[in-house]
Amino acid sequence: MSENKNLWVFVETKEDGSAMNVGLELMNPGRKMADVLQEQLVAVIIGENVEKARQEVKKYGVDSIITVEGEDYKDYNTDIYTNALCKLVEKHSPNVILIGATMNGRDLGPRVSSRLGTGLTADCTELDVDFETGDVKWTRPAFGGNLMAQILSPDSRPQMGTVRPGVFSKEEVEAKENIEEISETIEYTDEVRTRILDFIPRDEGDDVDLTAAEYIVSGGRGLGDPSNYKLIEDLADALGGSAGSSRPLVDAGWVTHSHQVGQSGTTVGPKVYIAVGISGAIQHLAGIGASDTIIAINKDPDAPIFSVADYGIVGDLFEILPVLTEKIKEKKGN
Repeated sequence: MSENKNLWVFVETKEDGSAMNVGLELMNPGRKMADVLQEQLVAVIIGENVEKARQEVKKYGVDSIITVEGEDYKDYNTDIYTNALCKLVEKHSPNVILIGATMNGRDLGPRVSSRLGTGLTADCTELDVDFETGDVKWTRPAFGGNLMAQILSPDSRPQMGTVRPGVFSKEEVEAKENIEEISETIEYTDEVRTRILDFIPRDEGDDVDLTAAEYIVSGGRGLGDPSNYKLIEDLADALGGSAGSSRPLVDAGWVTHSHQVGQSGTTVGPKVYIAVGISGAIQHLAGIGASDTIIAINKDPDAPIFSVADYGIVGDLFEILPVLTEKIKEKKGN
């Protein structure tokens, strides 16, 4: 274990070769943890034509970049990507590996950790490190989100965890001089058991991308009736943002799952998050902690949402929202 050094961030790439947001978000906590451990922050990029991602990660404080490129890596494949990352680990012996909890990341992390015989903490929402032991303190929701568990892996290396998108914010910094760039060639020689034959575009319908929104207005059970969700949409439109919801609205069929914010929905980190008629169950709070500013509107002064809100309005949402929406429109008009 004493031979394991450096903190890796696996940077997933998009179809055009640029970096997915979660990989860049993880650079911020990764940099802080690497400094505590007195180790290097390394971006690991696997894909085809990843030059865009390589240039992007340089703006986030990396000391080193390891890339694996090739036609075999055009589309994500469990066997091929697992083989590549395991070969890199065996050669370079990292101490910590952070992976975004995307669909691909949730598939890749367990396969790699199992093959390496090490632990994996999934769906983390907080990261810290013990300077004395070098153990990462992985924090994740447990027991249905009713408590937050802190997990350590003191007996195995590398320490691995998947982290939810939107938990941390992207923070560009001045690029370091003399960033080490390592290009590895790794061929997959075994039989490829599965291949992607075609992509069928999904009918987007009422889907939204909450992870990219700078302003989010979410409605909860306090709206009372499906028709009242339009108040949420109107305020979100006035702000130039997106409309979200708590889980009860999704379960009731008012909105699609893509609108759901929280532990079983989307973890978000907008500039402003407005919670309307949402009491603030721990499962919902777990998904909004990275927001720069949280505003709560609720008629119950004892609602848990006020414990995390930067600003709170105690009152009737049906009186407050139309006025607030109109004032924002006037302000933007001026």
